[in-house]
Amino acid sequence: MNETGYGLLKGKKGIIFGALDDRSIAWRIALACKREGADFVLSNAPIALRLGALNALSEETNAPIFPCDVSSEEDVEQLMVKTREHFGGGVDFILHAIGMSPNIRKKKEYNDLNYSWLNQTLDISAISLHKILNYAEKKDVLNDGGSVVALSYIGAQRIFSKYSDMNDAKALLESIARNYGSRLAKRGIRVNTVSQAPTKTSAGTGIKGFDGMYTFAEKIAPLGNPDADECADYCVTLFSDLTRKVTMQNLYHDGGFVTSGISEEMIEGLLKLYADEE
Repeated sequence: MNETGYGLLKGKKGIIFGALDDRSIAWRIALACKREGADFVLSNAPIALRLGALNALSEETNAPIFPCDVSSEEDVEQLMVKTREHFGGGVDFILHAIGMSPNIRKKKEYNDLNYSWLNQTLDISAISLHKILNYAEKKDVLNDGGSVVALSYIGAQRIFSKYSDMNDAKALLESIARNYGSRLAKRGIRVNTVSQAPTKTSAGTGIKGFDGMYTFAEKIAPLGNPDADECADYCVTLFSDLTRKVTMQNLYHDGGFVTSGISEEMIEGLLKLYADEE
């Protein structure tokens, strides 16, 4: 990518949810959006703001921070009101990069979930997208021709055991994106999800077995795993006017992993492993 950018988002305004630290995908997307000429507001939960380093990103991108607990409808509504007041109008893009699972954090197995925590997982990781779009519409915050992108994972389609109830959350997230995409299409608004490969972020590496998931995907994907900055560049294209007819899609950004069976490298490794065992 040209370090000075291509001006793909010149004049556009947005909301970026979920940036935590400089390793997070949302953080890298914010930098890419700024590089391409966009202005935006940053938002995350109050507890995440205390644990992260969002002030540094705010200063670097000249973007205000509006705290928002997406489990609270009142918070989401107020965020939309503040955003409209800040820009004096609506926004052209929204990034949803929100996800968490208390069950995974507490190492609860899938067949022994705490259902109260499961409700939190679904609410924060998926239903929050519905709330954000609902109140963006009610408060007239999302402009005609806008674009919404939510970050997903292939666990929505295939089971990765250590991903536990987040498999379910991502499946629900993708369904909400399709449902809202169909309803907002009459205004030229696109809603898509990006299924990113395992990425070495603070959140990703906190999942038990992440290193194995990362290595497996890296060996299978013909192009290898894309990193956070490469995901950011892809999301920029989805926020831009170059993708005005792409909507209701789950778009795989995984180096070809989703359509690959097994690689020669992995076959050779497995054969060697079995030979050594014999």
